[in-house]
Amino acid sequence: MSEVTGTAELSHINQKVVKEGQVLATVELKDGSRVQTGTVATMLMNIQLYNQGQRGEVEHELTMAIPTLVKVGLFDLFSVPEWIQGDNPGRRFVGLQAQKYLLNAAAQGHKP
Repeated sequence: MSEVTGTAELSHINQKVVKEGQVLATVELKDGSRVQTGTVATMLMNIQLYNQGQRGEVEHELTMAIPTLVKVGLFDLFSVPEWIQGDNPGRRFVGLQAQKYLLNAAAQGHKP
């Protein structure tokens, strides 16, 4: 069993989308890897915040989500170029971060 990079930190980040006192689960996928639930919902919220002009922590949180988003297949459903194109700055930021992550993984000979 392996944990996707950033899962522990995402468990704290993703709490921003649930009512206080609620805890989002970490789940094990069929391949044995573990991912944090709530990541897509938090990403959508953070894209809205990014589009409203927030940076810094929001950028960090979006970047931390990338390995999990790759693992659950988000960029298979909507390709990285699809995320980058268009006029939505938050979506573009996510796409560029995913592109960077995937290029880095390929350069290191890893399959994310």
